Amino acid sequence: MTMAYLHRENKPALAYIHQPASPERENLPLVIFCGGYRSDMQGTKAQYFEEQCATRGQAYLRFDYSGHGQSEGIFENCTIGDWLEDALAILDHGLKQHSGKVLVIGSSMGGWIALLLAEYRPEALCGLIGIAAAPDFTEDMFAQRLTPEQQKTLMETGIVAVENDYSDEPYHFSKSFYQEAKNHLLLDKPQNPPCPIHLFQGKQDADVPWQTAVKIQKCYGEKNVEITFIEDGDHRLSRPQDLAQIDSAIRKASGV
Repeated sequence: MTMAYLHRENKPALAYIHQPASPERENLPLVIFCGGYRSDMQGTKAQYFEEQCATRGQAYLRFDYSGHGQSEGIFENCTIGDWLEDALAILDHGLKQHSGKVLVIGSSMGGWIALLLAEYRPEALCGLIGIAAAPDFTEDMFAQRLTPEQQKTLMETGIVAVENDYSDEPYHFSKSFYQEAKNHLLLDKPQNPPCPIHLFQGKQDADVPWQTAVKIQKCYGEKNVEITFIEDGDHRLSRPQDLAQIDSAIRKASGV
């Protein structure tokens, strides 16, 4: 697939790859993959699901948020609201090329974005799959990962360095990012999702505790949310057996 750019007035251009459906599979939903914080569309999960969709002729779209991967923009200047706007633009663009419904997959922070898409485009979604979904992670980071001293530094100086488990370079967590994210919190009130939600959560996840999936289920309603706990699964859930299990849920949600 060839990478293209979605150009927007006065906003960063977004890099994306769109795989159209085969003629006999145009009835299947378009699958859109929303990656995680500092992730990009070249990740293992994003490419694996594309390969699986290609095998069955299903439309698929992956993209980079502003400040991520091949998209324009400066990461440190972006907010949850910016990345939500990116995802909405990509979803709307995808719907112009695909007349059916959309199945959204959200990984980590992308799970938060996916749940927000369900709120902003309820008529477009037929299903949502969360992989270590992390709605409201900014609140958890502030309350649980920052020491009282770091919390004070953040509020007084506007930024604090947070240890990064995946790199020697720490995250730089800003006060403006933290405060803007409060506009998009979801787990502080009951929600009524427009489509079924299936969450995959590793019990050994060091970044998003398994209790987060339970919080989502309670907030969105047990009848609306199915949780698959993977007892030995970590945050990435990128092992072959994890990917195969998630793809099985994609096929089921797509009616394949």
